[in-house]
Amino acid sequence: MSDLPVLLTVLAALGSALVAGIFFAFSAFVMRALGGLPPAQGIAAMQAINVTVLNPWFFGAFFGTAALCIILAIVAMLDWDEAGSGWRLAGSGLYLLTTIVVTIVCNVPLNHRLARVAPDSAEGAEVWTRYLPVWTAWNHLRTAGSLAAAAAFILALISAP
Repeated sequence: MSDLPVLLTVLAALGSALVAGIFFAFSAFVMRALGGLPPAQGIAAMQAINVTVLNPWFFGAFFGTAALCIILAIVAMLDWDEAGSGWRLAGSGLYLLTTIVVTIVCNVPLNHRLARVAPDSAEGAEVWTRYLPVWTAWNHLRTAGSLAAAAAFILALISAP
């Protein structure tokens, strides 16, 4: 494996692990803490989180890792006989599918729905009751997928001569 794919694989492993850690925090304790609050407070807190997360630091880690995955998937397919190519392709696919696609198709629409309700309304409480378990279930998948992607990138690195 030449130096550039090695560097990109290291960066993709780090990015995937960082994103997995963010998602893990939500799965392990943030959503449980928000769910333990009165609905109006939990809704207001999650609405604030969903606005605050839209920042260059998060986007850099989240979408920067996705860009690395696209590049690594192309490199893996072009150099399929290279040691670690299968793991680079697997890591890229795992990250893109379970992190980017699940976020866009599942979590973001739930966030948009939550953003449209007044925290102290009956509608808000109803939306919150459904939001918590569904959003969290999808987040568990994102956590596992991004962590598996990081593991695949590490396996690509250690399988290289």
